[in-house]
Amino acid sequence: MNVKYYLEDLEIGMRAETRAVITAEMIDTFANITGDHNPIHVDEAAAKEAGFEGRIAHGALSASFISAVLGNDLPGPGAVFVELNLRFRKPAFIGDEIIAIAEVAEINERTGRVKMRCHCEVEGQKICRGDAGVFVQKRPVED
Repeated sequence: MNVKYYLEDLEIGMRAETRAVITAEMIDTFANITGDHNPIHVDEAAAKEAGFEGRIAHGALSASFISAVLGNDLPGPGAVFVELNLRFRKPAFIGDEIIAIAEVAEINERTGRVKMRCHCEVEGQKICRGDAGVFVQKRPVED
C-alpha cells in the first residue's frame, strides 16, 4: 500500500490543507448522494426566505474536505479515519473557496492513534472547527 506518513514520521504541529470552490453541482450531487434535499441547500428562494444570501453547502460537504486532507495528505494513504467532532459556525455558499486544514495535535505511539486539530475556512473566517481521530500505521519491520 502507498503510505504517505507512518506513525514514526509524524510530529506535533505538522499541517496540511486542501482547497475547493463550492459549486451548485457539488451541492446538488451531495444532496442526491445523501438524500438530504433540505430546501436551504437546493432551492435558492427557500434559502433566501430562511435568511441566507443564497443556497448554502451542506455542513457535511464542507467537512468532507477535512476527510480529503486526512486521506490524501496528512497522514495520507493508509490512515484510518475513525472520529470527527466539529462545530459549525457559518455556512459556505456557492462560489466560496473552502480551505480545509488539519494539524497533528497529539500522537499516541502505543496505540497508533493520532488526534488532528481541523477546521475549514472561507476568506479567513472559520466556518467549522474541531478534532479528528485517525489510526496511522507504524513503519513495517524489515527482515
